[in-house]
Amino acid sequence: MRSAPPRLPRRPLVAFVAASGLLGLLSAVPDTSTSIPLQTVADSTNTATVFYYTKTKNWSSTYLHYAPDGGSWTTVPGVQMESACTDWVKKTVDLGSAAGLQATFNNGSGTWDNNGGNNYALGTGTITVKDGVIAHSDPCADTGTGSGNQATVYYSTATSGWTIANIHYAPSGGSWTAVPGLGMESACTGWWKKTLDIGTATSLKAAFNNGNGVWDNNNSSDYTIPTGTTTVKDRTVTTSAADPCATEAPDTEAPTAPTKVTASATDTSVVVSWEAATDNKAVTKYQVMRAGGSKGTVVTDVGSTVSSDTGLEEKTAYTYTVKAVDAAGNTSPASAEATATTGTAAPAPAAGTPLGTDPRKDPIYFVLTARFYDGDTSNDRGGSQHTKSGNAANNDPMFRGDFKGLVNKLDYIKALGFSAVWITPVVLNRSDYDYHGYHGYDFYKVDPRLESAGATYQDLINAAHAKGMKIYQDVVYNHSSRWGAKGLYTPTVYGVRDSQWSWYYDEKNEGFEYDGLTVEPKSGKSYYNGDLWSTAEPTGNTCVNWGKPTGGKSAEGYTLYNCQWPSPTSGMFPKAYYHQCWIGNWEGEDSRSCWLHEDLADFNTESTPVQNYLIGAYNKYIDMGVDGFRIDTAVHIPRVTWNRRFLPAIYDRVTQKFGTTAAQNFYVFGEVGAFVNDKWNRGSVNHSAQFFTWKERKEYSADDETAAMEQFNYENNLGTGNQPTSTNAFLNGNSYHTPDHSQFSGMNIIDMRMHMNFSDAQNAYSNGKDSDDSVNDATYNVVYVDSHDYGPNKSSTRYSGGTDAWAENMSLMWTFRGIPTLYYGSEIEFQKGKQIDCGPTCPLASTGRAYYGDHLEGTVTASEFGKADSASGEVATTLSQPLVKHLQRLNQIRRAVPALQMGQYSTDGISGSMAFKRRYTSGSTDSFALVTVTGEATYTGIPNGTYKDAVTGDTKTVTNGTLAVSAPGKGNLRVYVLNGPGKIGTDGPYLK
Repeated sequence: MRSAPPRLPRRPLVAFVAASGLLGLLSAVPDTSTSIPLQTVADSTNTATVFYYTKTKNWSSTYLHYAPDGGSWTTVPGVQMESACTDWVKKTVDLGSAAGLQATFNNGSGTWDNNGGNNYALGTGTITVKDGVIAHSDPCADTGTGSGNQATVYYSTATSGWTIANIHYAPSGGSWTAVPGLGMESACTGWWKKTLDIGTATSLKAAFNNGNGVWDNNNSSDYTIPTGTTTVKDRTVTTSAADPCATEAPDTEAPTAPTKVTASATDTSVVVSWEAATDNKAVTKYQVMRAGGSKGTVVTDVGSTVSSDTGLEEKTAYTYTVKAVDAAGNTSPASAEATATTGTAAPAPAAGTPLGTDPRKDPIYFVLTARFYDGDTSNDRGGSQHTKSGNAANNDPMFRGDFKGLVNKLDYIKALGFSAVWITPVVLNRSDYDYHGYHGYDFYKVDPRLESAGATYQDLINAAHAKGMKIYQDVVYNHSSRWGAKGLYTPTVYGVRDSQWSWYYDEKNEGFEYDGLTVEPKSGKSYYNGDLWSTAEPTGNTCVNWGKPTGGKSAEGYTLYNCQWPSPTSGMFPKAYYHQCWIGNWEGEDSRSCWLHEDLADFNTESTPVQNYLIGAYNKYIDMGVDGFRIDTAVHIPRVTWNRRFLPAIYDRVTQKFGTTAAQNFYVFGEVGAFVNDKWNRGSVNHSAQFFTWKERKEYSADDETAAMEQFNYENNLGTGNQPTSTNAFLNGNSYHTPDHSQFSGMNIIDMRMHMNFSDAQNAYSNGKDSDDSVNDATYNVVYVDSHDYGPNKSSTRYSGGTDAWAENMSLMWTFRGIPTLYYGSEIEFQKGKQIDCGPTCPLASTGRAYYGDHLEGTVTASEFGKADSASGEVATTLSQPLVKHLQRLNQIRRAVPALQMGQYSTDGISGSMAFKRRYTSGSTDSFALVTVTGEATYTGIPNGTYKDAVTGDTKTVTNGTLAVSAPGKGNLRVYVLNGPGKIGTDGPYLK
């Protein structure tokens, strides 16, 4: 329902503003000393001239049916309106002493426009009604056909979203028009136009408004506009401008041919890469043509400058050419040919296929692969910090666990009840302490320290799928290692290798390539090869002041030189590939475009070569059949870049390889590090988790870097009160409704607000609910208590709230909306209270990232989720722990009740501290559950019927819409399911 617009009776504007209660908003309208004359309307009668827009009605006749304020309505159908100008009719009516009128419109034959049943509340003077929008201007005013000077003004409403635009102006030396000025004409999408006769004047002062009191007066300075054609867009005035609505000439210019095409074969796969083509507009895709083999010529469309061609014939020569295509369909000439010959089929199984089921069905177990279980000691590596960290003394190399160990213990994870495993990044890392995987160096290569013969990454994926378990791969788009990214850009040199530093910096060894696993043979002690250090300034060095002492000393007392360590401001990293600044404001724009840390070289993600490099790399892992991506440091990349480039590339690739259903269920969840308890992270929408679940709401510049700044400013200015909202997580009464995902970006989120409040389950629950209306669909949120980074309230230690509190947290996570997730070892309160991470300053064994394998020794088999068929050795002891038993039963119950997996929720009509109802309806499935955690609850207004508790088996028959539940006790819960299966599983230490 629209509110009535302000009326403009015959009195000065200041009196009107005061009477309307808007005196405090004078800064929002033009400066009254220059823009709006303080004058009285001189009409001799109290009339209203009503203009009505007919183009969208297509009526043959139009009638105005009205009643002056306090007076009687005209006889139906009212008075006929007369033609005014193209697409407009008008009628002037005498209102007597009334200050306005109520009005409706009709075609004289029973078709009405009554403002959705609310009528139109109109004032006096000149009024327009256009498609439900009321304004105050003459749409048929002089369009500028006089013999004097003329000014043609185009005004953009693309940012403001106005549906009407008026220009209020005064020729230089002349008088201002009456408020609100002249109505402008729609010129094209987002642009309004007016040609003005200004006599002998050579310029004019102007302000713009929407006819309903919202003004753009150039921050109270008004706009100065000369004769000729001028555009005004986002307070930028462009004189002698081209017509922004002119029909653009067809694009007939083809892109240049791609250059430097290379093809390299590994087993029966070929990777093709090339330099980006150029175009007068923009290249939108590439056509990769493959010739050779029994299938003949094959053409594949790709969006990046890298194409992975897999599943080819053995020992066969293939020839590739590439063409570039622009948006108009212009195609470049073919590139030069590149040829590669395949070898024999890889020993690893063929690429897997993602399971492709709804991710909300699958609780997640999160492991640091290198710290979970050691299946192959031959790939263990301690790195340069092995002794200094104290790991050597514990015989605990940082790279210890591996894929073979994970494959061996999949049944342990299945016995806990988890059907999805989130693993840390798998790409080849390069730093002094890189076991966690977040220092990517070669994004196209799996780190050999994780693989073994017969236990490659592909083997892990295939083995998990064979057990009905998903693999979610942690991926990093924001940064590389400080040594850069192999295949994209690595710096020529970092520092001086003098007599002091020769112990630390390797000597150059031609022909040796770093792989993280192989010891460099020249020194016999290192895994590096001296490719970054020099005793003389190397050719191609770009680092400023290379080789000059900084004046500082190292911890050992050695001289420190410029360029010894990575820096974004040193010239080591070109802007084409990396950002060149440090973050100064973590809630500012720079947090999306600057370095986090010297070990994390920040990609210029708005650069096409970087985008192509990352898209091509992660396509490889999609092709292997992973089931989803956890996005590291997602907040440090602009949302518009995610929405334009990376997210579409992910889903396009999954669709291309595995089909639409697989793409719909490919689970992407982002880490948006909002480590505060606010709904909106310190008031910044651009740095809040829920912000990333939404599509963009407007078009930005074609250039990604420009668009990123535009998007930041646009959304930042709109603020928290103007962000989209959603009911996708909420029941409509007791009814499930089909969620609206039309504005979903493709990125789900880790529920940072619940995570930060899990020191107390009630706080986590209350804070989670408070944010859910701002998330596109909170039923897809990843929910956890602690992780490899933080505990609740940004604690630097693993959660130590006690076993009862852990049980309560789990009971909430496994029944409330979202996907429950557990950090490895929390099922036995592993390393509780220990510092999560201290780098190489202390041994890993003393931290929250300690090796877990000692608790998994022995054997375990599991054919069902949440139940061990057999177990022996230490793993049997682990599986007997109270929280393990609690987890197993929670997983059994959740798996049996669809409402707990995918249901919407509501707390309406419910009393209880952590009590809610959930429902999921699809096809023949209709699952309705009443849940209370720890405390008592009463449910009113629920459907009548038979409810069975999944915990105790208790049955309650509801005949009056009310069900009461006694408090089950801390960590315990009740799940009353309408027509449910009854008791699920056996009683344990908490669920009983």
